Amino acid sequence: MRSTFHGLEAAKRAMFAQQSAISTTGHNIANANTPGYTRQRVNLQQTEAYPAPSMNRPQIPGQLGTGVEAGSIQRVREEFLDTQYRGENNKLGYWQARTDALSKMEDIMNEPSDSGLSAVMGQFWQSLQDLSVNPENEGARSVVLQRGEAVVDTFHYLHDSLSSIQKDFGNQVDVTLKEVNSILEQISGLNQQISEIEPNGYLPNDLYDERDRLVDQLSEHINVKVEKIPPGGNALAIAEGAYKISLMTDGGSVELVNGKEFNKIGVTNGTDIDGDGLGDQVDGPVSSFTVNGKTIAVENFSQGNLKGLAEAYGYSKGGETEGIYAGMLNDLDKLAYTFGKLFNDVHSRGYDLEGETGTDFFDGLGQVEGAAASIQMGSLSVKDIAASTEQANGGDGTHAGNLANVPSMLLNQPHKLAGSFNPEVSIDPQSVSSEIKTGTINSFYEGIIGGLGVDAQQALRMAKNSEVLTQSVDTNRQSISSVSLDEEFTNLIKYQHAYNAAARNITVVDEMLDKIINGMGVVGR
Repeated sequence: MRSTFHGLEAAKRAMFAQQSAISTTGHNIANANTPGYTRQRVNLQQTEAYPAPSMNRPQIPGQLGTGVEAGSIQRVREEFLDTQYRGENNKLGYWQARTDALSKMEDIMNEPSDSGLSAVMGQFWQSLQDLSVNPENEGARSVVLQRGEAVVDTFHYLHDSLSSIQKDFGNQVDVTLKEVNSILEQISGLNQQISEIEPNGYLPNDLYDERDRLVDQLSEHINVKVEKIPPGGNALAIAEGAYKISLMTDGGSVELVNGKEFNKIGVTNGTDIDGDGLGDQVDGPVSSFTVNGKTIAVENFSQGNLKGLAEAYGYSKGGETEGIYAGMLNDLDKLAYTFGKLFNDVHSRGYDLEGETGTDFFDGLGQVEGAAASIQMGSLSVKDIAASTEQANGGDGTHAGNLANVPSMLLNQPHKLAGSFNPEVSIDPQSVSSEIKTGTINSFYEGIIGGLGVDAQQALRMAKNSEVLTQSVDTNRQSISSVSLDEEFTNLIKYQHAYNAAARNITVVDEMLDKIINGMGVVGR
């Protein structure tokens, strides 16, 4: 026979189970707006039926249910969507970094506009055309000097502005490295706490949430792969265990976190400011990143915000410095050097008003590197501009026309200068400067600006596409994991009624017991 108190025990268990469900629902409602929170549910399960199979089991028709219990409190989360979100978030971080870098560069170059380098150089060439018509006019000569000074100032402005933004991106690489290493340390600390709780049969859901939130942040900066380390002890089958996190590169994977252990990411061509043996403050172009003694080239990083910032700042590849700002500064140096040297070569072939020749118009062009910053006007007066092709004829403006034609000279072939040179004078641009192999000075600069525009449009388009995909995946993820207040209120009512019914069941059993204990055997008294 079953116990008379059997129904009382089953009802008690029902009350406890529904109370756990109500508490969990309240926890969900309280964290409805908490970033990174995943809604939780109570896994209700039947308790072991009575009686258990044995030789001396009571002779009753079948087993009786003994009630319900809260087996576990579990997060409602889809691992596949987490993986998909982190992959898209990684791409978004990369393209946003490139978009930011290229957008700022477009603002600096300011093309096309009245104040851009193209317009300023155009005004300089026009002043030389005007001088060819009035070679002895002091006003026309003064304008040439002013326009030349404007070209020099524009080169200086572009170099200084680009260098300043480049330095900012170098600082962002430093900040991002520190943030990444801080996240890795926090994840390893959470792994430690989780590993201490799970073997006791509990699920530390709130710690799981915080860890996944950090991994989401990490995925914006670097491409990571997450693996779960099975817990030991009396851990539940659904326990998630500690995380093993690897950095995914084009050359394989590198371990960053394994349980409570973690490896920092450092940078070569950097300064160690915290004494841990890793470069963590960028000093010069990024040579590579390092993890636990392993070197990873920037180009082998699989997207992510950190790679985008390193590419914006500048990195070493095959002995050369590449990158968005490093590349633009290099092209600007080539342009300034070729422009200045070629103009000087042509200018030095002409004669000024006093019959002097061999004078350089621009100075500070000792080397290509840094030419945009070092180019200066030579020590010229208005009389020193070589506008004539004849020593005895200062009124001949033919050579000013030669100077005005410099931007249209093909740089891969010799050119004969117009005028009464005896013998005829030809110049070979490649012997003056071989930094620009083909085209003209104008076409080289147009190519720079055109390439910048194409790259900026591509980066913006890819950033928008990545943002749409990231938001789409996150929407799907939130539809599963986020708290719906309507659903929670419905559950609250459901669990409340179940709790009330269990309480009523106890009342019924109590009345039955009262009848047995206090009411039986008193007939006729």
